[in-house]
Amino acid sequence: MHLYLIRHTSVAVPRGTCYGWTDVPVSENFEEEAAACKRQLEGIHFDRVYSSPLTRARLLAAYCGYPDAIEEQRVKEMNMGDWEMQRFDEINDPQLREYYENYLDSPTRNGESFKDLYRRVAAFIEELKAEDVRLTADGRSSHRIIAVFCHGGPIICAMVYAGLVPLEQGYANIPDYATVTHLTL
Repeated sequence: MHLYLIRHTSVAVPRGTCYGWTDVPVSENFEEEAAACKRQLEGIHFDRVYSSPLTRARLLAAYCGYPDAIEEQRVKEMNMGDWEMQRFDEINDPQLREYYENYLDSPTRNGESFKDLYRRVAAFIEELKAEDVRLTADGRSSHRIIAVFCHGGPIICAMVYAGLVPLEQGYANIPDYATVTHLTL
């Protein structure tokens, strides 16, 4: 299976703001970034296209020609809980220090840890792989090409799942906005 993970374009949120599940608007550069992203996908025929339900991912999917992409909750960005839309340097919560020291296991207040995010993304990928096994058993090709319009966190998780990045180094490998990450699973 070929998995193309497409990160949304930049957002109209001040730098240093904590956002994840918040449905934030895209930046004024959307058109330019989306056009560059669409060029990266030219010539690829996808068997199935998924999108995070958040507007920043859905807008890019629609711009790239997939307005009816299947909404998939498991590829939403990490849930930052009570910290959503606060500037990181203004969060007054003792749990923030614990999160910084152990973000893999420590969740944000009323949100998720990185491992929580990883588990839901991995479950989605496992489901896609199980479909490939059924297709192979039916005598059809298992070399499906899947597109997923989503966020940096889920893309990192997919890279960890594929063995390309160690879990502990995930955030050091976050892809740029409006880029395509291709994985062969």
